[in-house]
Amino acid sequence: MPRPEPTIRDDALPLWRAALPGRPLTGLTVLVVEDSRFASEAVRLLCLRSGARIRRADSLRAAARHLQSYRPAVLIIDMGLPDGNGADLIARMAALDPRVPVLLGMSGDPGNEAAALAAGADGFIGKPIESLALFQHIILNALPTGARPLGPRLLPDDVVCPDQGALRDDLAHVAMVLAAAEDTGAIDYIARFLAGVARSSRDRPLEDAATALARDHSAGRALAADLARISGLVQDRLATTAAI
Repeated sequence: MPRPEPTIRDDALPLWRAALPGRPLTGLTVLVVEDSRFASEAVRLLCLRSGARIRRADSLRAAARHLQSYRPAVLIIDMGLPDGNGADLIARMAALDPRVPVLLGMSGDPGNEAAALAAGADGFIGKPIESLALFQHIILNALPTGARPLGPRLLPDDVVCPDQGALRDDLAHVAMVLAAAEDTGAIDYIARFLAGVARSSRDRPLEDAATALARDHSAGRALAADLARISGLVQDRLATTAAI
């Protein structure tokens, strides 16, 4: 059954006539809830190239503070956050009336798309998100029918490349969490966060190491070798990005 059109405040939608050529998201405000600086920097660049304004929250708690005083037109929520599951926030926001016009889940794990849609998301963004045309299409396609711009649209073939400083910040964060890890919750977070960072930066060896950590942890196997491998890879990446 098609989802009913949500009730939307008039001031949440952009003035399409003010949009510049090639910037079809002019007037939209975006809140991205994402703990990876590298992934959120990619979204920031895509918003900048599309004409949208953006704010970032790095946790469910930070998102709640933003949403108390800030009403975005587009809410993009990572499915794995340090203080909970992004699907829970999607479900809460989908139940509001008036509702956020565009509510999207985001993850490097394609298996999370079904959970995002089941929670009430209008669409899903898979990491890495680099294509300007795809980013614009996902958001415009998720807008209520009456709010979508009319007529043909330019499809840019641009891709964005986030600054390596953002990647270095993510790697330094992983190194810090690794050094302080004492319980299973920390291991789960390391595996999930690192896998997302690796997919966003297209680092297959790092992604494989994070996947192996998650698999061995789930199976109750010893993790010393996995953690040592990940620690070495992270330190190697930190040394490489510091030299750039």
